[in-house]
Formats: sequence, C-alpha cells, structure tokens
Amino acid sequence: MTRTLTPGDVQRRARLPRRLALLMRPELPSLAQEIIEEVRRSIPEYGRPLKGPYVEALKIGVERALKDFVDRVANPLAPRERHHETYRRLGRFEAQEGRTLDTLQAALRIGAQVAWRRIMKVGPRRRVSPEVMAQLADALFAYIDELAALALEGYMDARPDGEAEEHRRRLLELLLRPLGSSRVLAEAAERARWTIPDEVTAVVAPPGARYVRAALDADVLADLTAAEPFLVVPGRLTRERRRDLLRVLPDGQLVAGLTVPVAGATDSLRWARHALALMEAGVLGDGPVTDCEDHLITLWLLSDQALIDQLARRHLGDMDDLSPRQRGRLLDTLRAWLVSRGSAADIARELDIHPQTVRYRMRQLEGSLGDRLADPDARFAIEAVLRAMRLRERAASTAEPARAEAVK
Repeated sequence: MTRTLTPGDVQRRARLPRRLALLMRPELPSLAQEIIEEVRRSIPEYGRPLKGPYVEALKIGVERALKDFVDRVANPLAPRERHHETYRRLGRFEAQEGRTLDTLQAALRIGAQVAWRRIMKVGPRRRVSPEVMAQLADALFAYIDELAALALEGYMDARPDGEAEEHRRRLLELLLRPLGSSRVLAEAAERARWTIPDEVTAVVAPPGARYVRAALDADVLADLTAAEPFLVVPGRLTRERRRDLLRVLPDGQLVAGLTVPVAGATDSLRWARHALALMEAGVLGDGPVTDCEDHLITLWLLSDQALIDQLARRHLGDMDDLSPRQRGRLLDTLRAWLVSRGSAADIARELDIHPQTVRYRMRQLEGSLGDRLADPDARFAIEAVLRAMRLRERAASTAEPARAEAVK
C-alpha cells in the first residue's frame, strides 16, 4: 500500500456505469469463496480451523467488502458508515490479538488480485469496454487502499496505549450501575464516542462462548471475555441485528433481555441471565436467540423458587399426608379446574377420566383446601404455584435423560 485514501475518495472519481453492479452481483458468492480460499492458502494465520474466530473475521470482511463495492457502483451516494466500521473493527481485532497490520494488508492485496482476475475474465465476455475496465481497475484498487486506511484507524484506536477500549469498558460499567449519575454517564459516552439511545437490550451468552470480536457492531457495548459474556445493544433486536449477533457469537444459545430505557439496562441483563439459567435447566428452549419477552410468566413464576415453596406449603400443605400418586392426581384435577373453571364433564374430557371421578376428586380437594377455593387471592396463589411446579417438572424430565447419558 503506497498511500491511503480517506473514505469518499473513490466516490469523487468518475462514476462507473451503474449497469456494472448488475453484472457483478451474481459473481459475488463464488468470488467471496475464491478469495477466502486463496487467502487461507497463502497466509498461514488464516489457514486455521474453519470455525475459528480468525477465519470468521476473514469471511465477514470479504463478504461485506464485495457487497459494499458493488453497492457503491450502483449508488455512489448511499451511506457507507456501517461497512466502513467493519474494517475499523478488523483493525481493532488485529491490535487486540497483539498482531501487526501486515497480515490483514496482505489479505487485502490478495483479495484485490483475485477480484481483478475475475473482472478480467467476466468483463470481456459481457462486452465491457476497455475504457470502463480501466476505470473499474482504478476504482477497485483505490477501494482497497480505503479499506486499509479504515483498518489502520481501528488498529490505532485499539492499541494497548490507546484509550478507546478503556473508555468503552468504563461506559459499560456505568451503564450497569443501578443508581448512576446521568451526567457522568453522558460524559463517559462522549469519551467513548457512543450515542446514548432511548432504549437498550441486554444479551447474554453461555459461559465460555466462542466469539468473533471483529464482527461486533460499533454501537454495541460488550464484555465477551467475562465469565458470563454479555452485550448491550441499542434499541430492540431487529432481524438484521439478530443475524449480526450470531456472527459475533456463532454458537448461538443467546438470550435477549427486555428492551428497556437506558436506566433499566441492569434489569434487562438480570432477566436475560435468569432466562439463560432456565434455558440451561431445560425449562426454556435453546434456540439461536431466546427472547425474555416471550417468557415473562415463566420468568416471574421462577424468579424466586424459595418463595414458591413457601406459597406451596401455605396453600397446599394440607395435602402432604397423601401419597405422591394421590396428591399428583388431585393436583392435576385442581389445575384443570382452575384453568378452565368448566363442568365435571369438561374436566373429565381434558383429563380423560370419568366425570364421576372428577366430582369425587373435587370433594377431596374441598375437604383438604377448605375455603381457599372460594377465595380469589388464594386461587390466584394456588394457580401460580401449580404453574411453577409444572415448569419444574418439565425441567426435571429434560434433565433426567441428560444425567443418564452422562453416566454412560
């Protein structure tokens, strides 16, 4: 790289015909793969396991660079800041890993060479004039210089003697301080060059989760090396943001807390961690990104299990003398009655038993629970306890096969 360009230098050159974007887009998937393979073959640092963070960073960088270049051919005036930030992040990644920029710059050169070979092959076939081919070459290599300049910005930002990362760590600490000063937070955000949003969403990952720091968006605050890795994302999680988070934490099993005002970031993080614990216990499913918003009742019911036990003793303790089988049948009938408040015939159909059996069990329940079934507050407490017990049973039934497998 003999010189560096500021973002926008490419745009100030003579514009390329926009029809070139239509010719280039179909080539991007195979071209990205060809560049990745050539870089991995030529540079030892990238010749690592396919799921390693170094290779993930390479893949993200190549795909976004190609898309950005073609997008700016199609529309030179469209905003590019997000794509620019990708290469700043790659520069920061190199600094955080304790390397120089030589490897990344070598990868950029190889990418440009492979891309130019493809242009030389496809251009004449698609009747692109020599004048436009020369103009395209100029734009391509100027673009590579631009990417190198952006990577250098990020690299300088994240050097051990730089202050940017320290400012972001300090900001994250303040953001999660329940009674922090808004003035102090605003000053810290200014130093960290972070715009305070109206709302944030905390996202947590399992302990020891693999991460690709270079894929992290600039407006996301994160501590990925913590014992319990977490991120604070501005606003709600859009579909695009979810996809980006899974590039940062490719193993998935992420949990998103509720979207809250900035002052509630601690609550969002606490709920997300609680949901992650329930997911690990088998109470919640383990999809790529689990939303607390979809499980509010479960989070509430299991937020204090000792208190649920106290409620159970207070309202169902009179049934402790029954055998486990008797107690289980009565509780199933009570649960169905509380949920449906239907007739004996309705409950019988739900439980697949005879209506007379339902009447008999309800008389037993009335004898054990007395006036509680007529008290709205007591009924509410009993239903909450029964729902919590059902959630615990689900977790236990999920955990049992896992324990059996572990014993093998």
